Amino acid sequence: MPERNFQYSSYLAPRYWLLWLGLGVARLLAVFPLRAQWALGAVIGSLAYHVLKSRREITQANIRACFPELSAQQQEDLVQASFRSNGIGLIEAFRSWFCLPSRLKQRVRFHGLDNLKTALDRGRGVILLGGHYSTLDLVGSLTTLEFESDVLQRDHSNPLFNAFMTGSRQRLYGKVLGKRDLRAMLKRLRQNKVVWYATDQDYGRNSTVFVPFFGIKCATLSSTMKISRSSGAAVVPFSHFRDEKNARYEIYIHPPLDNFPSDDLEQDAARLNDILEREIRRAPEQYLWMHRRFKTRPNKGEVNIYGKVSG
Repeated sequence: MPERNFQYSSYLAPRYWLLWLGLGVARLLAVFPLRAQWALGAVIGSLAYHVLKSRREITQANIRACFPELSAQQQEDLVQASFRSNGIGLIEAFRSWFCLPSRLKQRVRFHGLDNLKTALDRGRGVILLGGHYSTLDLVGSLTTLEFESDVLQRDHSNPLFNAFMTGSRQRLYGKVLGKRDLRAMLKRLRQNKVVWYATDQDYGRNSTVFVPFFGIKCATLSSTMKISRSSGAAVVPFSHFRDEKNARYEIYIHPPLDNFPSDDLEQDAARLNDILEREIRRAPEQYLWMHRRFKTRPNKGEVNIYGKVSG
């Protein structure tokens, strides 16, 4: 894990100047009106669609595989909409770093807060099981309007960016834990805390089972089940979406999972993937399709949907 050095005076060398400039621009964009931010983000996303060829090809492969019922034109429209949505998500991240979440209080609707209370009443902590939606950063800050939670993050390799990102999150969340610091996560759960956790990316073969996601078997972490069993924490699915028509954010906290975990890791992992798929289908363009979700195949040497041989 990169060192978390929050002394900004350590980052005055010329190699950081361009990033400082970028952070200054981000600070300016963060205070734009909401709809102006969305419009600008959509433009940035559209430009990224044309410039980021490799990410475009990954997204196209994912959309083709996950939505075979769509026509070729509908699939391409969804790819472009996904880039626009993630461009908006970038601007929303700027807002989450620089602006108080209370400024958007009238633009947020929570659904199912009682489900979180029910889970906390068990006294064993809550795994708030999320996904990589484009609204992730902003909605993470907006949840602090109603409850405190911890967040796991993969630290960035650039020390200045990492210090800024982590420092911004520490002002909002209870704790900012390292992505692999499961010991700290277990400790917080045993203190009956809420910890945001997402397992919807491909981390290779270690500690995974292969179960369907949009009908395609993919490497799915078994850690959710193991952490829940070890800590006794409730698992509460969590999703969130941008409603552009009504200029607001919809945040859904679903009921704690019953009979979870079971004695069948594959069955449990498939259950979690089914829940995530159901929520993604509400607004598929708002999901992060740029990640190689299906790069690891059940059999080594098998060619994945990106045309690469799986290790």
